[in-house]
Amino acid sequence: MLNYSATAQTETISLELLAERLKALAEPNRLRIFNLLMDGVQCNCELSEALAMPPNLISHHLSKLRSVGLVDVERDEWDSRWIYYSINRAALEELNAAFGSFFDPNRIQPRRLTCGPQHAICRPE
Repeated sequence: MLNYSATAQTETISLELLAERLKALAEPNRLRIFNLLMDGVQCNCELSEALAMPPNLISHHLSKLRSVGLVDVERDEWDSRWIYYSINRAALEELNAAFGSFFDPNRIQPRRLTCGPQHAICRPE
């Protein structure tokens, strides 16, 4: 597992998980679905109407979002044919934290002269 230290603390984020989630969201239709789910719980028919996409295609994209843990699913307790989709809040918080930590400008360090022509000039002899 590739990890990086986000702060001086021992907080560690999995780069593989961050990459998987970003890859899933990089597909435009999945990002559109995710955006609609940010407004609240939706069923497939509501998503289909809002996106003008066939239900089977929406189901495909939802399964990809579910496989990386970004979307939760719940069946209606009265009629199990109805399925409702929502954002996995814990995964969203992880994604926000990982994204913010990974792209934090404070992580950028000055170059250490360990090679190249300047290294030979700066090296004490």
